[in-house]
Amino acid sequence: MTEITATEELRQAYAEPAEMVRKKILARLDAHARRFIALSPFLTIASSNGHGTDCSPRGDEPGFVHVADDTTLLLPDRRGNNLLDTLQNVLAKPEVGLLFFVPGVNETLRVNGRARIITDPATLQSMAIKGKIVPSSALEVAVEQVYFHCGRSLLRADLWNPDKKVGRDDFPLLGNILADQVKGVDAEAANQRLEAAYTTNLY
Repeated sequence: MTEITATEELRQAYAEPAEMVRKKILARLDAHARRFIALSPFLTIASSNGHGTDCSPRGDEPGFVHVADDTTLLLPDRRGNNLLDTLQNVLAKPEVGLLFFVPGVNETLRVNGRARIITDPATLQSMAIKGKIVPSSALEVAVEQVYFHCGRSLLRADLWNPDKKVGRDDFPLLGNILADQVKGVDAEAANQRLEAAYTTNLY
């Protein structure tokens, strides 16, 4: 199998990016990026450390990511699995990549920058759910690159087509998966715990 091992070889296999593609990469959030973030209920965040890389989902009501200014984002850390992969990675290596999605829109927004973990009470309180449930921490992302990614990937996936939605009859519940993967896990009990986590304990 032929392998590419150098940047020069890689470039020979692809055309050069168009001038517009290079120019669309901004160093700050413009009005379009701000609006997209305000509409976005979901993103993925990529991070890494000296031993590996992680990509994690984040989701909440549209606008849950706060735009502090043209070069600063605030991302609350909602209740999760407590593995803290992303947060520990940021402590080791602050560079992160965020990919924002808006349901029904095929374009996505990419934001690359450097993150730090903040626990300022006033800042966290501003991101509380219904003024009560305050996140344990938040990521403050110093924006370095911002650009819109064209919609071809989502169009190929036909992601927003409701007719392509996979029913739960076609894929097992997570409790059943865990029972297959981890010895001693009771599938029914695990599914009941997950149902509570997805409803009454969502936050």
